[in-house]
Amino acid sequence: MRKPLSPDSENKTESAPDSARVPLAIEDYLSAGIMALLALITFANVLVRYFSNQSFAWTEEISVFLMIVLALVAGSGAFARARHIRIEYFLQRCSISNQKRLNELTTLLGVLMFAILAVLSARLVWDDIQFQETSPGIGVPQWWYSIWLPAIATVITLRLFGLWLRLRRQK
Repeated sequence: MRKPLSPDSENKTESAPDSARVPLAIEDYLSAGIMALLALITFANVLVRYFSNQSFAWTEEISVFLMIVLALVAGSGAFARARHIRIEYFLQRCSISNQKRLNELTTLLGVLMFAILAVLSARLVWDDIQFQETSPGIGVPQWWYSIWLPAIATVITLRLFGLWLRLRRQK
């Protein structure tokens, strides 16, 4: 059986995920911080609801926003480590050289997809600003929430491009 050719395979090469120029721990710390903030907000809301039969109106809106940001930040870390979702069944049935080509192709397609997402979501932010959209729950400007999508999509694009460069250098 052929060994899969990926940066997280057992025989680490110079293109291992740890060789990224920007530390991968950034996404790890951000993810942990966001999860802690989510737990704190939810716990505070439960306590207030238990003792007063009221709830903070803003917690649901902020929690949904934080969960979306958490998914994107954690996804960025997964992409940078080449642990994103892919169909290993087909990849492992290819020769080593074809595995390398498929890894490079799927990474480039990811770069393209997240670059398009960054551009289109930036247009969404511009619309939110231009039309002065407000959030449904607490009435703050909607762009406060939507600005993070193009920003994180750009980070994911750069992480994927870095992964593609590391895969190109892999022997």
